[in-house]
Amino acid sequence: MAENKQPTVEWNDKDMRTTYVNATNVVAGREEVMMILGVNQAWQMNQEKVDVAISDRIVMNPYTAKRLAIMLSATVRAYENKYGKIDLGLTAPAASPAPTAPAADQKPAK
Repeated sequence: MAENKQPTVEWNDKDMRTTYVNATNVVAGREEVMMILGVNQAWQMNQEKVDVAISDRIVMNPYTAKRLAIMLSATVRAYENKYGKIDLGLTAPAASPAPTAPAADQKPAK
């Protein structure tokens, strides 16, 4: 019976380059997911306009994107376990109120 062995992966960094990013955006369609990476050029807080110099656009299929999401999530979780929670300063959206039943003397909306 044939074994279902995973291949050995050898990372070849001969043509690797390093890019620093502090601004990202992600968009997706049915066939691909695109990450747009860049550097926020703002030097002061509360600017009306922020210029982001886009350096890279990474295009991948949804399967690769999901594997990347899992790896990034695990990496951030390990980082926070070691160094503490990362506070992005975001607030959760307010929860929508639960729908209420019409009063006994009201007819339900059609």
